[in-house]
Amino acid sequence: MDFEKIYREKLTTAAEAVKIVKSGDYVEYGFCAITPYELDRAMEERLKGLENVQIHGGVLLRQPAIFEMDDPGAHFTWNSWHMSGIERRMIKKGNAFYAPMRYSELPRYYRDGNSRVDVAMFIVSEMDRHGRFHFGLSASHMAAICEKAEHIIVEVNPNMPRCLGDGEASIHVSDVSMIVESDEPIPELLDGKISEIDQKVAELILPCIPNGACLQLGIGGMPNAVGTMIAQSDLKDLGVHSEMYVNAFLKMAKAGKINGKKKNIGRYQQNYAFAAGSRELYDYLNDNPECVAAPANYMNDIRVVAQLDNFISINNAVNLDLFGQINAESAGISHISGTGGQLDFMLGAYLSKGGKSFICCASTYTDKQGQLQSRILPTLAKGTIVTDSRTCPQYIATEYGMINLKGASVWERAERLISIAHPMFRDELIKEAEKMHIWNCTNRIAV
Repeated sequence: MDFEKIYREKLTTAAEAVKIVKSGDYVEYGFCAITPYELDRAMEERLKGLENVQIHGGVLLRQPAIFEMDDPGAHFTWNSWHMSGIERRMIKKGNAFYAPMRYSELPRYYRDGNSRVDVAMFIVSEMDRHGRFHFGLSASHMAAICEKAEHIIVEVNPNMPRCLGDGEASIHVSDVSMIVESDEPIPELLDGKISEIDQKVAELILPCIPNGACLQLGIGGMPNAVGTMIAQSDLKDLGVHSEMYVNAFLKMAKAGKINGKKKNIGRYQQNYAFAAGSRELYDYLNDNPECVAAPANYMNDIRVVAQLDNFISINNAVNLDLFGQINAESAGISHISGTGGQLDFMLGAYLSKGGKSFICCASTYTDKQGQLQSRILPTLAKGTIVTDSRTCPQYIATEYGMINLKGASVWERAERLISIAHPMFRDELIKEAEKMHIWNCTNRIAV
């Protein structure tokens, strides 16, 4: 089979390729860093003559051109599997909506027939000598999308790293409908400054990580702080099994902390579903046989995670209540991000031999009026999404300490959670706990 000949026969312009999209179609825009450029620009013009086009994507690292057209809501709806700040802003304009999911289940949504795909378009790496395009930085659920899609348009970009992986990390040239080329830089996700609070929380978690642990890190300042401290620590023989590959893993790998030799499965590999970070991270992943991309239904499967001894899961929260319910995705009814894989890894880590899950958050935040507010609440505000039910969390850490909720009754939970709240809110929380009858006369915290 002459792969180059097939490539040339399918090569076309973005404007020509998107003509296949019709009113009422369901269109896939990839995920995170593989969201298309040239095809997106062409879609901005194409959508002007269409209506009711349903577009799926998620974790946008840049604003698509289609959002910039006049009255986008009259032509399409953006449905996000996990929202970034870009998508949050579009919610307020009525152009974007969240699609709730547990990340481990996402590929099955397509394969079971619940998610229709008329056209899929996304960035891939350059074709290899075997005629395959790699999904680059997002293996995630792309194979499942392609299995379901009526038409597949790939946008070949030499700046997209060739991320090696299992059988669901690439697609063959014979299976794509059209090919478009581009050379735009792949968007980066840079780390913010590590705050003093991030540092304090990381200092609490680090001693709980043993040599040979297998790590999952969420996105954000605190997981990044933990990763940075690990890179500077004496820890060794660490493994990686994480839905998202972030800059903190690169720091650890460059410091010689990661080799995967203690992993029960995927030994000597760093496994991940998608990646976002610096250009240096992308270059590190490119053609790196140590880093293996795999779909979310494998990476986040609780049964897989449970097989990895000493699995350590570190994620963030928006706020939580005295019952131990965790919210990691909304501010009341205002959506922020998504469920993602937090619950998957929390449950899997507890089933792992020696495993631990950590939820980190600052004890307070400053609201728009400049007032200090507690992230630990008597009860979650009306409309707040419960990402992790109260039976699920294990360790919770703020800058005031770390607690373990497993096996704790409701009054013990209230006591422990109040102990790591900001001191200025503790008396108020105790009074509310008393009203809710979850405060025992034997509680040790002074009112």
